[in-house]
Amino acid sequence: MVDALPTPDSRWASNTRRTAAKAPRWAVWELTLACDQKCAHCGPRAGERRPDELTTEECLAVVRELKELGCGEVVLIGGEAYLRNDFILVIRAIREAGMSCTMTTGGLNLTKARAEAMVEAGIGSVTFSIDGLEATHDRLRGVPGSWKRAFAGMRHIREAGGRVASNTQINALTRTELLPLLDLLADAGAHSWQLQITVPHGNAADHPEIILQPHSYLELFETLDAVVDRCAERRVRLWPGNNLGYFGPLERRLRAAQNKHWRGCVAGVSVVGIESNGGIKNCPSLGGPVNVGGQWRVHGIRKIWEESYQLGYIRERTVDDLWGYCRTCYYAETCMAGCTAAAEPLLGRPGNNPFCHHRAVQMDKQGLRERIEQVRGAAGGGFDNGLFRVIREHKDPELRAAHGPVAIEEPRVSRLVEPTGPGYDAVLDPAP
Repeated sequence: MVDALPTPDSRWASNTRRTAAKAPRWAVWELTLACDQKCAHCGPRAGERRPDELTTEECLAVVRELKELGCGEVVLIGGEAYLRNDFILVIRAIREAGMSCTMTTGGLNLTKARAEAMVEAGIGSVTFSIDGLEATHDRLRGVPGSWKRAFAGMRHIREAGGRVASNTQINALTRTELLPLLDLLADAGAHSWQLQITVPHGNAADHPEIILQPHSYLELFETLDAVVDRCAERRVRLWPGNNLGYFGPLERRLRAAQNKHWRGCVAGVSVVGIESNGGIKNCPSLGGPVNVGGQWRVHGIRKIWEESYQLGYIRERTVDDLWGYCRTCYYAETCMAGCTAAAEPLLGRPGNNPFCHHRAVQMDKQGLRERIEQVRGAAGGGFDNGLFRVIREHKDPELRAAHGPVAIEEPRVSRLVEPTGPGYDAVLDPAP
């Protein structure tokens, strides 16, 4: 089934918008697409630099514009940000502009010299991506020895006087290794641990076997219940990623560090993504014309942030934009179908998301379960996705065999509707 995104029409007119474009709290900046690892779950399919990456002078101009916009923190990502020979200059410029600067890294070649320079330049904290125990991590990262070198990078940062954290992707390979990994991270001095699920875009779209099945959430959250307790014991702050949840029995404890429950996707609301060639988008984990609002070299950040449909449509969404199971959910108006970067790569558009603890619990109460099945592979580009369908079936194997699927939710492919109207500046980059 092929549907278009809701036409912005009057909702995107400047005089009728319900939500003003407040300054982003975070800018997540892909400083380069160059990478020294070959991750099986990499969304942008990093490896080689973009041919038109921003120059040093352009990067420093972006920093100035982020300050003028009122951004609070800049998170440098990649690829690997340290593979740009000017990344220390960018860190220093961000700090001199009065913004916080952090970095997320695989840490493969984060040497002692680089660590010392980063800390001296003012890096606030460095988050190391570590996916499971050694064998699993090295398999997913595609580089033998990458797990040990990531922990060595953590040690280099701490010895230089810096702070370290970690993030881990939860998938079919890592979900049984969370508790032993936590103890290792705590021993390495991690102050925080972010957990997020692997979503089926980029390289992960080519490996559907590693994507969690929705029905496995029941078992996963039993593990997470123990993880919450262990994090408290080891004094590691647990930080659930935006794609992990929602509204199940663990919701309050899972988000205790944030002191809130899930309140909806923040893409284009409190976060802005920047690609290494200057593409400005609503979320660092999304790409393509549906999500990239324009090019910095043409428009600058403020115009794209405040005026482009791609960065603003989530601010204007209502429950009428939801579909499938999520449209009828008790939590629909608050949750708004969870993380856009999880739903869109799976089913082709946001608004319906089977990666949900509450949904799995409700299915189980009805004697049902949900699983996903890939119906189309990805084309091979950055942040591209295949398509999946959601199959609802009896959880009892005998009933499942006898009756087959109870229901099937087919993917719905987004087509960007070119916004027009009194509030839309037509000079912004049109969709191809």
